[in-house]
Amino acid sequence: MPRKTLNTYKIEINGRVQGVGFRPFVFNIATQLSLNGSVSNNENGVLIFINSDKETASRFLETIKIKKPVVSEITSISLQKIDAIAFDDFAIEISENKQQISIPLTPDFAICNSCKTEVLDPNNHRYNYAFTTCVHCGPRYAITKKYPFDRQHTSLSTFEMCDDCQSEYDNPADKRFHSQTNSCTNCGITMQLVNNKGNLINKNQKTVINQTAELIRQGKIVAVKNTNGYLLCCDATNSEAIKRLRERKQRPNKPFAVLYPSIEMIENEFNISTYEKDTLTSVVAPIVIVNNSESITIAKENIAPNINQTGVMLPSSALLFLLMNELQQPIVATSGNLHGSPIISENETAQNVLQNVADYLLHNNLDIQFPQDDSVLKFVDDKQIVLRRSRGLAPSFLEFSITEEKSVLAMGAHLKSTFTFVPNKQIYTSQYFGNLDSYEVLERYKKTINDYRSLFDTTLQTILIDAHSQYQSSILGNELANNFQTELVSIQHHKAHFASILGEYNLFNSEEKILGVIWDGTGLGDDNQIWGGEFFTYQNSTINRLTHFEYFDWIANDKMAKEPRLSLLSLLDEDDREHIQSKFSSTEWSVYNKILSKNTLKTSSVGRLFDAVASLLDITDKNSYEAEAGLLIENLAREYKESHYVDFLIGINFAQVPTKIIIRKILDSLDANFSKQKIAASFIYTLAKIIMRIADKENIRTIACSGGVFQNSVLIQMLSKMAENHQKEFKINRKLSANDENISFGQLRYYQHCKN
Repeated sequence: MPRKTLNTYKIEINGRVQGVGFRPFVFNIATQLSLNGSVSNNENGVLIFINSDKETASRFLETIKIKKPVVSEITSISLQKIDAIAFDDFAIEISENKQQISIPLTPDFAICNSCKTEVLDPNNHRYNYAFTTCVHCGPRYAITKKYPFDRQHTSLSTFEMCDDCQSEYDNPADKRFHSQTNSCTNCGITMQLVNNKGNLINKNQKTVINQTAELIRQGKIVAVKNTNGYLLCCDATNSEAIKRLRERKQRPNKPFAVLYPSIEMIENEFNISTYEKDTLTSVVAPIVIVNNSESITIAKENIAPNINQTGVMLPSSALLFLLMNELQQPIVATSGNLHGSPIISENETAQNVLQNVADYLLHNNLDIQFPQDDSVLKFVDDKQIVLRRSRGLAPSFLEFSITEEKSVLAMGAHLKSTFTFVPNKQIYTSQYFGNLDSYEVLERYKKTINDYRSLFDTTLQTILIDAHSQYQSSILGNELANNFQTELVSIQHHKAHFASILGEYNLFNSEEKILGVIWDGTGLGDDNQIWGGEFFTYQNSTINRLTHFEYFDWIANDKMAKEPRLSLLSLLDEDDREHIQSKFSSTEWSVYNKILSKNTLKTSSVGRLFDAVASLLDITDKNSYEAEAGLLIENLAREYKESHYVDFLIGINFAQVPTKIIIRKILDSLDANFSKQKIAASFIYTLAKIIMRIADKENIRTIACSGGVFQNSVLIQMLSKMAENHQKEFKINRKLSANDENISFGQLRYYQHCKN
C-alpha cells in the first residue's frame, strides 16, 4: 500500500492548561501514537505541532479531550494545517514569552492521594518531605513570578533539582515528568522551628514536624508557614489554648476554622452532606461551614461562640498532611495575622508581628509571591455559597472570555476588597484582601495590583471605582487614573452587586425583566443616602431602582455598623425608645437622641435592620466582628424547629417596605411571649415573603439576589422553597461571594453591559 502523506498540524489549546501537567500528558499521547512534533506553553495556553495525517491528528485531539489531566480545564481547541515542518521526534520545548499572555492563572491545588502515600512510605525518597508535589497538586498561583508557567518563572527556581528529581523530571513514564514544582528532601525546601524570641529549637527535617505536633499537644500556639501563608495553630480541644489565642490575636468572638486529619473524623463529628464531603476532599480543600453533631469533641463554644456550626477543612499541603498525621486530632488553624491585617507570608514579618501571638513559629524558605487566606464555603441544600474566595478558587474565571479591546481595572469596594483586572481576553478577579482601612491590607492590595500589571505587562486604559469617593479603593483608583491618564468611571455600589450576579449567570442578553434584590450593610446611593435594602429591575441594558426599604436615620457614621443598639435606637418610635435606655449611659442617651433630632442622613440598610433585631432580642448590642449580629440571628432562627412562621407584614400594603412596622411587630411578639427562636425565624420569613410579593406584583419570573445579607442560609433556604412554589427562577452568587468581594467583578460587568 502507498504510504500516507504526513502533514504538519498546529494545535492551540486554551484554558487551565499550564501548571497542570498538560505538556507531559501531550508528550505521552504523542509517543503512544508514534507522532513527531513538539509541545510548549505559550502566551495563550499550550501550543502543539505534529507531523500527521488528518485522521491521526483528529484521533490525537480526541484523546486529549477525553483523557486530559484531572485538574485541567479546556475552554477551546483549534486545529490548523500549516506549511510542513520536519520533526525527528516529539519534544517538550522551553516556553518563550514573546507576547502579552492571555491565559487563566492556575490556582493552588491540594495535595493528591498519590503524594500522601509517598510521604508516609519509609522506602520512598520523599518520606516525610513536607513540600511534596506532582503535576496534579501543589502551589501554583502562590509561587508564580511570571508566565508561561515554567520552573524558572516560579519561586522554585532557586532550588536546583538533585539527580533523583532530575531523573523523574526527564522520565516520560514518571508522574513527575516535567513537574515544575519538583523537589525532595535532598534538594528542596527546608524548615526550622524557632521560639517567639527567634531562638532556634529544631532544624532537623526528620523530627521538626513531630516536635511541632508535640508543642501543639502541650497547649502551645504555633505559627506554621503553609504554602499560601502562615496559620496560627493550637489544640482544638483545649479551651485555655483557644482563649489565649483569642486574647493575643485580638479576636474575641469571630469563629475559628478547625483542621482535621481525615474526612472520616469530620464525618464522625459533624452532620455533613454529599456536597460538603465532595468539596472538603476536592482539589480546592476549602474551609466548609458544617452543622455540629452531638458527638463533637472540639471546644465548640470557644471556637465558634453561640453558633451551632463549625468551619472545618482538610490538609491542603504535604506539610499540613504530615502534621495532622502525627497529631491525629483536630486543631484550630486560623490566618497568621493580627485581627484586621492580611495573612503573613514572610519569615521576618511573621517573627516580628506574631511574636506576641505565637509561642513558636515553624518557618520555611519558600518565597510566596501571592499570599492567600483559605477559601470559605457553605451549602444550603445543593446551593453553594462562597463566603470567601481565595486559595484554590482565585483568581481566574474560566467561564468568561471577553472581547474588550482596552485594559480595564475595577477597584472594587472598601470592605472585603478585591480587584478585577482585564488585560487581555481573560477576567482575573483577585483573592480576598479585607478591609482597606487597615494600612497593611491596603499595601497588600496595592502591591498585588502592581504585580498584576507587571505579570501581564499592561498599560492601564480604564479604571472603575465605587461611587463612594472616600473608599480607599476609589481614592487609589483616582490616583492611578491621574498617573496613567486613563478613563475613570464611577459605578454605584448596589448596581455593581446586581451586575455581578447578572454576569455570573450571563443574563445581560435576557429579553425578560429581571428583579435584582440587593441587601447589605452600606453603600452610597444615587440620592446621596446610604442604600442597603434595594430592589432593582434590569431590562434592555438598563438597571432601574424599583423600590427599597423605608429610610431610617443613619447616625454615628461607621459606629452604627459596629453597635446594633444604634440601629435599634434609630428604628424605634420615640415613645418606644425608653424601653432600651438601659443599653446606653446617660451621656450616650442624651447625645444620641440629640443627634436623632437633627439628623438628615438616611439609610435603607437591611444589614442594619438585622442589627436592630439582634439588639431588640438582646442577642448583642455591640459587634466584635463584621456581621456578627446577622450571624447570631441566623443561628437562632436555625434552632426554631417548627414550621409555623409569622409574616410580620401580612395584610399590610406598601410601596416601600415599612421598616419600622417590622420592628413594631417584633416588639408586639416579645410582649406576646413568642420565643426568640420563633421571632428570628419569622423575621427572616417576612423578608423572604417581601421578595415574593414584589416579584408577583411586578410579574417578574427571575429573581437575582446579592449583597452580604444573602449569605444567610436560612433566608436562602426559605427563598428557594418559595420561588419553587411561585414558579420563579431564584439565583444567588455561587462562583463569587455575595458580599463586597463581588463588587469589582460587578463593576466590570456593569461597565461592559449597562447603559445607566
